[in-house]
Amino acid sequence: MSEATPLLQCHDMHAYYGESYILQGVSFSVQNNELLALLGRNGAGKTTTLRAIARGKVPQLRRGEIYLGGEPVHHMKAHQASRAGIGLVPEDRRIVPGLTVEENLTLARVAPPLGWPLERLYEHFPRLAERRRQEGITLSGGEQQMLAVARALARDLKVLLLDEPYEGLAPQIVQEIEDILMEVKKAGLTVVVVEQNAVAALKVAERAVILDDGQVVFDGSPREVMDNEELRAEYLAI
Repeated sequence: MSEATPLLQCHDMHAYYGESYILQGVSFSVQNNELLALLGRNGAGKTTTLRAIARGKVPQLRRGEIYLGGEPVHHMKAHQASRAGIGLVPEDRRIVPGLTVEENLTLARVAPPLGWPLERLYEHFPRLAERRRQEGITLSGGEQQMLAVARALARDLKVLLLDEPYEGLAPQIVQEIEDILMEVKKAGLTVVVVEQNAVAALKVAERAVILDDGQVVFDGSPREVMDNEELRAEYLAI
């Protein structure tokens, strides 16, 4: 892969839930070590896009191509895409009940361990270090989000997909998650954030893609979004 080749390329994605036509030709790319905000109103196709990239059972990708580091992943199953370096943190976080914080992190690791070691995770997530023996599902919402991100980093990631990481969190915790995203980016990872809180997402993003009715209607800088009142009103309600 040359330096000019985007790390993640999505081309002409058409995805369905049953017969419901959700993604209608979505195309965009993400450069290596870029933080992209994927925005739009409810139902625009944001979560569907992340799930299609992560190669979950749903939605069904009937047409389109997805490349990671120049290699095709659109024919992969979810576990294969994960091994290739795609990590999805879903909105519900999926903390495993009955397991401690540390057990949740250890469960995500592979052999040989290619992701962040526990020591590095605890260095970046000191609150998790303090609660390592606590059952994961008993953490606060913000702490569970930190655990979900840390668990993803325990694998050998190239791109981190985050679905609504700020959902239901107090402003102070949102700031902590923002700080973590910047740390993740400094570590060299590529990040795609789907977030209903567009202002918060634009604060940390380097580029923004806006979806509407399953199609890309904007691809540009966060500054362009914030400076365009008509664009914000029509597609983001801000």
